[in-house]
Amino acid sequence: MESVFIDHIRSKNLLDPKSRYLLALSGGADSVALGYLLEAAGINFEIAHVNYSLRGEESDEDEAFVKDLAKKWGVILHFKKIEERAFSSKEGSTQMVARDIRYSWFDEILALSGLQGVLVAHHFEDQMETILLNLLRGAGIEGVYGMSDRRGPIIRPLLSFYKEELLHYLQENNYTWREDRTNKESYYRRNFLRNEVFPLIEQKFPMAMPVMGKSFRRIKDTGKAFFYLYQQWKERHVHSEGDYQFIRIKDFINLPGKSSFLFYWLRDFGFGTSDIEDVLVCAEHAVVGKFFYSGEYVLNVDREELILGKSAFDWRPISIAKGDIRVQINTSVYDIIRVDKNFPLDRNVENAMLDLDKLSFPLTVRKWEQGDRMVPLGMKSRKKISDVLIDLKLPLLEKRKAAVLLSEGEVVWLVGHRIGEKYKCDVNTENVLYLKKIKP
Repeated sequence: MESVFIDHIRSKNLLDPKSRYLLALSGGADSVALGYLLEAAGINFEIAHVNYSLRGEESDEDEAFVKDLAKKWGVILHFKKIEERAFSSKEGSTQMVARDIRYSWFDEILALSGLQGVLVAHHFEDQMETILLNLLRGAGIEGVYGMSDRRGPIIRPLLSFYKEELLHYLQENNYTWREDRTNKESYYRRNFLRNEVFPLIEQKFPMAMPVMGKSFRRIKDTGKAFFYLYQQWKERHVHSEGDYQFIRIKDFINLPGKSSFLFYWLRDFGFGTSDIEDVLVCAEHAVVGKFFYSGEYVLNVDREELILGKSAFDWRPISIAKGDIRVQINTSVYDIIRVDKNFPLDRNVENAMLDLDKLSFPLTVRKWEQGDRMVPLGMKSRKKISDVLIDLKLPLLEKRKAAVLLSEGEVVWLVGHRIGEKYKCDVNTENVLYLKKIKP
């Protein structure tokens, strides 16, 4: 067992004999076996033990056992005792609260001691329990990935080993450990799987555990292939412009597995599988103008594309004084420049060159409102801002975000799109107010 363990940590480059680690030691068979294996492999480690005071004298006996092991191994012991009443003041199951306490403390020890990682004794059966729990919670392909040998500071050197192997190693070397009687209780979901479900499966399928492990590894490999293809698809079809991301409906509507492609694009923005199903129904039936909200983000089904952006566009009106040199409108920043009539005309609609002498300060910038009107450049009559936005064929998200620049309550500029006819620069202009967008 020891030689197999040493070969395992070397082949996966999990542990460095020149480094020092923190072993999470409960006193149970798994963590005790890991401690002895680390000692045999010449790995330097310290011990961390938490007494949760949940089992009375048994918890104190676990503590005493771990202290004896620390003396036997000649290693530093980090110890923490939690009063049972501390659990009643925290939300969540006892197991989850205990886990949070444990890992937060581990982080503190690492930060202060310079140790290279936390070693935990999760083994193969723990991995199978984790995967099945993930699937029962509705996880997708990543649910079968389970726990990693290494993730951040957490290192799991025993994931490839069976519980039976660990027990045999302890027994043949006459090593003792502590038994937690609560592990036999099936109240907790993980215990229920371990005590009730897996034994029933193995009665009918004696090789169930290794066969399932092999199947999950194959699925995991298939998942890696999917994510490779997904990343290529995303880079090719998901486009970013300013604050928005776009994808054309035709680039996914006939794609095999389209719901998965959309899900992995949108999940980081708070959208779930039920949202994806509804989005696909709208896209397939050309339901234009539908919004889907995830809190911070909103997804708009437009005529030919999906548009993703921030959902909150609420902001207070901005005042621009005569001497101001810069203004931020939504997420865009504009330089405010004063030039004379000989300055070259900028025809870029993102920017605005206005007749300065026709403006009355302070100017105001705000979101456009229903009822706002302007005389767009090149026209003679007033037109509703809402109609100008329709003419521009802007996506609904962009329409909601639109802002106007006002002088004495009159629309001077539909920001980033149209200036007002009255405020254009012409042959009579002497002084120009130039609002130029700063490129990110």
